[in-house]
Amino acid sequence: MTDSVDNRMESAVAHLKSKLGGIRTGRANPGLVTHLQVDYYGSMLPMQQMANVSAPETNMLVLSVFDKSAVHAVEKAIQMSDLGLNPQTEGSTIRLKLPELTEQRRKDLVKVIKGESEEAKVAVRNIRRDEIDALKDLEKKKEITEDDSKSEQDAIQKKTDRAIEKIDQVTREKESEIMTV
Repeated sequence: MTDSVDNRMESAVAHLKSKLGGIRTGRANPGLVTHLQVDYYGSMLPMQQMANVSAPETNMLVLSVFDKSAVHAVEKAIQMSDLGLNPQTEGSTIRLKLPELTEQRRKDLVKVIKGESEEAKVAVRNIRRDEIDALKDLEKKKEITEDDSKSEQDAIQKKTDRAIEKIDQVTREKESEIMTV
């Protein structure tokens, strides 16, 4: 049971890291657009299946679209996103120039990061609740003793505390990355 708890909590932390990777800092990062979904002939595909994304400069992303007929769909996905970027297209290459972040935009991004962090903490707490409920059910059915249940609950709480500390650490790192000019 405890391996399952570790894996589920680690996956909540990993999910937070991937979500925060898509939040823009002052530097161009391919992770900014790789999570976008592109409507390609009626199917929603992730950007990394549609184009190669690179960051040749600190404030520019270049997308080399694999299928020239999909360039318009990729442009549309970028424009429909909440990134606020205006794609410039040359053949099957799309350039995205990233504007400088203002102080207010940085503060807004920190709020978004804190919201994502709180969602991850809720996910970890839900895992803890589910596991403790399962332990209590086993105890009621007399499949484990009260002492075993209590020690398992304590172990789950320690794992929860560690996962929340990791979430806080990831959040602090991303905040400092965004607030650094």
